[in-house]
Amino acid sequence: MTLPITALYAGLLGLIYLGLSINISRQRQRNQVGIGHGEVPALERAIRVHGNFSEYVPLVLLLIGLAELNGGPAWGLHGLGVALLLGRVLHAVGLSGSAGVSLPRLVGTTLTWLALLVSALLCLYQALGQGTVAG
Repeated sequence: MTLPITALYAGLLGLIYLGLSINISRQRQRNQVGIGHGEVPALERAIRVHGNFSEYVPLVLLLIGLAELNGGPAWGLHGLGVALLLGRVLHAVGLSGSAGVSLPRLVGTTLTWLALLVSALLCLYQALGQGTVAG
């Protein structure tokens, strides 16, 4: 069985991850910092944007992939993928601009958490609803 919906969002998110990685390298070169953030606020934010992305995206993609394997509706899976993608972009934009509270960061976090919650609940519903968990 293939996972074309999950693959679509994994590919798009992979490109964003690469862009965030490149941003850290550029900040390191610009500020001549080899490791850590060297007390450079822009580099520290870039590292946290990258780190936050890598903390959430793999688990949500895994949940979306499992939901797709278990026959989740395409429209729902796309909704989760779009929420995750948009959430991570908005979070990156918001946190890159300021370490403080910003509307893009707030909306991005909310969309990410919503994608995490709904995909987790969908997987639980599928597992329990199919009666395969208990044997």
